[in-house]
Amino acid sequence: MAISSPAGVLLVFALIAGEILQTLSLNLGINYGQIANNLPSPPQVVGLLQSISINKVKLYDADPNVLGAFSNSDIEFIIGIGNENVANMIDPSQAQAWIKQNVQPFFPQTKITCITVGNEVLSSNDTSLISNLLPAMQSLHGALVDLGFDQQVNITSAHSLAILDNSFPPSSGSFRQDLTEYIHPLLDFHSQTNYPFLINAYPYFAYKANPDTVSLEYVLFQTNPGVIDPNTNLNYDNMLYAQLDSVHSAIKAMGYNDIDVRISETGWPSKGDSDEAGATPQNAALYNGNLLMRSEMNQGTPLKPNTPINIYVFALFNEDLKPGPTSERNYGLFYPNNTPVYNIDLQGSASSGFSPSTSFLVTGSSSRQWATSAVGLAILSMVILF
Repeated sequence: MAISSPAGVLLVFALIAGEILQTLSLNLGINYGQIANNLPSPPQVVGLLQSISINKVKLYDADPNVLGAFSNSDIEFIIGIGNENVANMIDPSQAQAWIKQNVQPFFPQTKITCITVGNEVLSSNDTSLISNLLPAMQSLHGALVDLGFDQQVNITSAHSLAILDNSFPPSSGSFRQDLTEYIHPLLDFHSQTNYPFLINAYPYFAYKANPDTVSLEYVLFQTNPGVIDPNTNLNYDNMLYAQLDSVHSAIKAMGYNDIDVRISETGWPSKGDSDEAGATPQNAALYNGNLLMRSEMNQGTPLKPNTPINIYVFALFNEDLKPGPTSERNYGLFYPNNTPVYNIDLQGSASSGFSPSTSFLVTGSSSRQWATSAVGLAILSMVILF
């Protein structure tokens, strides 16, 4: 593998079926779901992730078998508390017991950096669960403080874009009025603790719902004229950045400018039902491949161009027991036998692309996909930092 630079050394990153070539310091965050009965053992997953230089993983629970297997692996973990257990965490003694059982035995050999409390709670329509979210987060934070983990481990929760009342134009992003009584104090918690606010963002859902009106090129980060925000005159050439900036604007509208917003889930399914437009391996390869390239460039959004976007891709494996439409079981980058679902093959060549200084062209799973940079690529990395 070579590295491209003004001195003329070429960097090659390739992810192809049966062969994955490592890059230097590739920091790829990925969601490791386990709603399946055919997944490889946790020790096998350690080997897979290390072979592709992924060093940030998000779980939906705190599986001790996984956390134990990843001891001394130098892979960072977000662990989760399920919605069914949120109410119990309000009790300080139970919160502390949970930390003692699920963090303390593994830390620091397993690098646990964050705990998500529930998943998409605010859009659940469960008023009791919604009311319990912030008290549970505060109780868990108190337990971390008491046990001396609060500087190493964050407390947060992942939210659906359904918490927004308006998302376009991005500068007019706002939260749902029926949720403001919960979101305002939640944002205050994030502001005080400096813990990140997480959002699950899926341009695929917008395309699936309106394939005749939503541009496929726009949602797949391909060349397109973009969409202008009439309030800021900023041009958005992809939907994900527009979605993220709508959250930035919604938070700002509530009086906060210091909250770090990160994408805890995004991805594209490689297979779907007949009414799930766009769910193909070619589109999945385009979405994730182009996302990788833009992240390597440390891109920010139009509203926050100097702040690299932090992302966890969904998901590591196809999960055969997930309920719902076929797409839900086909977001994985890998099959359970550790072979890639589709190819993301990036090799150096001169090509026009995203900017005058750096260009990328990512095509379908059977095509060659090229990357080059005039300023040189010493490190190819996704910026997924928790």
